Amino acid sequence: MTGNYQINSPSELRALPQEVLPELSQELRNFLIDHIATHGGHFSSSLGVVELTIAVHYVFNTPKDKLIWDVGHQAYIHKLLTGRAARFHSNRLLGGISGFPVMEENNFDAFGTGHSSTSLSAILGMACAARYKGDNSRQHIAVIGDGAMTAGLAFEALK
Repeated sequence: MTGNYQINSPSELRALPQEVLPELSQELRNFLIDHIATHGGHFSSSLGVVELTIAVHYVFNTPKDKLIWDVGHQAYIHKLLTGRAARFHSNRLLGGISGFPVMEENNFDAFGTGHSSTSLSAILGMACAARYKGDNSRQHIAVIGDGAMTAGLAFEALK
């Protein structure tokens, strides 16, 4: 990724002053537009969560705090901020990084996701397991959207 900010981890992101986050958002957006225009990929779903992704990684202590993306193709900015910017050119290519969160790819991917409606059940299970083990310090975040709330399966966790 080019620009004024070379973020390779959320800890580097959290070291930035809040005043520069809008500029970082624009850099990430420009990078994503250039990349997708050249290589293809999910466009609007990723552009719609730029500021949200920055905010989540800025506020929460990922990867200790568990973050799940309900719709995996919304996680492109997440991938850029979690050490995969240098390899992002290989996104969705054979031998490259996945277009979706993959646990084996990066320790910031707490759950392997593709398409919607599994995040609430998964994050609830992780939260219950952590509490059962006495870990009350970890936060559990599910980013859900892109039609997932109307799928029905999302509410299985609430039964």
